[in-house]
Order: sequence, then structure tokens, then C-alpha cells
Amino acid sequence: MKVRDVMTWNVVSVSSDTPIMEARKIMDAHNIRRLPVIDKGRLVGMVSKERIARTGPSPATSLSVWEINYLMAKMTVKEVMRKDVVTVHPDMSVEAGIALAQSKGVGALPVVDDHNVIGIVSTNDFFYKILNPVLGIGKPGTRIVVAKGTDIKNMPDILEIVKKHGAKIVSLHSMPPLEGKEQDLCIHLDIENASQIIKDLKGKGYSTEIVER
Repeated sequence: MKVRDVMTWNVVSVSSDTPIMEARKIMDAHNIRRLPVIDKGRLVGMVSKERIARTGPSPATSLSVWEINYLMAKMTVKEVMRKDVVTVHPDMSVEAGIALAQSKGVGALPVVDDHNVIGIVSTNDFFYKILNPVLGIGKPGTRIVVAKGTDIKNMPDILEIVKKHGAKIVSLHSMPPLEGKEQDLCIHLDIENASQIIKDLKGKGYSTEIVER
């Protein structure tokens, strides 16, 4: 899967001379937390609600409310934006995009193609559009964890039992191994009652557990 498959295409952006309070209103109106800053078609920065909030005066300030509002109204995005923007290409794999975001400690990545910002991808996009489908989050059915089920010699047995009972696999993945434990297999099936499948798996010597979806 590529970044283009999960990114938001309709990018809301601002110019660097936009007042910060106006940028904040734009973010509130679109229910977003970050805005690419684009001047004359070129990406020059990123501004977020957090950066704007950090720009406010200290609670110990001696300024009046009117003075604070006056100063904030005069500040522009250029004064608070992050200039060293981390970007991705639309054809980058989502795995590489996630790794890049984590290594750089950023929550959103503008998607740039031929020097043009064509989209933006955030950690929420990665969660909702990738992690949720992979884990079957929010989908009906039954999720079964089979201890040591990732062992290649055990897979045919497990899949044959699922097939025998006419269940369909919604998602299938290995669980991250905990210290001192081998990897378990998590199977999300499309049926609500998997008691017979559990019984057959146990009959084959597998330790199983039904977990919440």
C-alpha cells in the first residue's frame, strides 16, 4: 500500500502572512490540527494548534487581556511555523512513511510530488485506514488468539479447521512476541459463535483465547 492510498487529497493550507488566530479558526472549522504553509506554490512550513498555543503569553504575564489580544492579532504564521518540514512522496510505502514519521517525531507529513503539495497524511490516517482494517477493529465476528499459531507447520491445521466450519477470515496477523513467549496468531472470523472451531483447535492441542474486538 502506498501513501497515496491513505492520504487526504483536499489539502487545507495557509500562507505565511496569515494571522495565527485566523489559522486557528481555519483549523477549528475543518476539525484539523495542522496546516501546511504554502507561499507562491512552495511549501515553506507547517503550523499546528500546539505551536500556536505555545506562542501565548505566560500565565504570570503582567499584560492585560486587551494587550494580549492585540499582540496575538498582529502575529503571523511565519513567526510560529515549523520550517524544517518532513515530507513524503505519494508512491512511498505506508510502512516507510510511518517509520519516517516516528523517527522524526511528527504527527503529519505533507505529500509532495514534483515540488507541489498534493496531499497530507497523518498518524490518524495510518491508524484508521491501515491498522483498523488489519486488526479488524469495529468489525463484527470473533477474534481468536492461537498460541504459537505462527509456526509454519501449524498453519495448515488451523486454516483447515476454519475452512471446515465455513468461516471466513476477516483479518489474520501475528501478535508481537512478549518476553519469554513465542508469537501467537490472531484470527478474526466473520462468525459470532466460534465455539466449535475453538473445540476443534483445542482437540488438536492448540491453546486458544477469545479476545475483545
